[in-house]
Amino acid sequence: MQLLIIFIVLSIVNVVLNTIKSIITVNGGKMGAALINAITFFVYTYVIIYTNCELPMFTKAMITALTNFVGVYIVKLIEEKARKDKLWKVEMTIPHEKAFQLHAELDGLNIPNNYIPNVGKYAIFNCYCATQKESAFVKDLCARYNAKYFVSETKNL
Repeated sequence: MQLLIIFIVLSIVNVVLNTIKSIITVNGGKMGAALINAITFFVYTYVIIYTNCELPMFTKAMITALTNFVGVYIVKLIEEKARKDKLWKVEMTIPHEKAFQLHAELDGLNIPNNYIPNVGKYAIFNCYCATQKESAFVKDLCARYNAKYFVSETKNL
């Protein structure tokens, strides 16, 4: 029983650390990536040893599958909750006859915007979404107005 508990705990720690490693390797700096990589391989050495333990193969496979599913899901959920809102700029083009109506909807939703009403037969809108909720509203408006659109996020200089 003790062997089973150790294998489960090591598997969970291994999955969580490897998921964090993937996130830090992509989004972090050199030192953070190097440090988390060293830690994950340290733990992985123990996981390899315990993978060769005397538990049934099916049990080890199920523990590995379940800890991977749960561990990755939890880390990604925490990452999602911790993610800060960023300013997104959505540039959209719609037929200019619909510009007044779209502008009224954006103002009604308190989404900062500006627009050029007559560019040929189109109107060009620039919407500035500071929250994920505003981004979802603008995405819905793009679909409802059959807008051609381009999205960019702010970057730190």
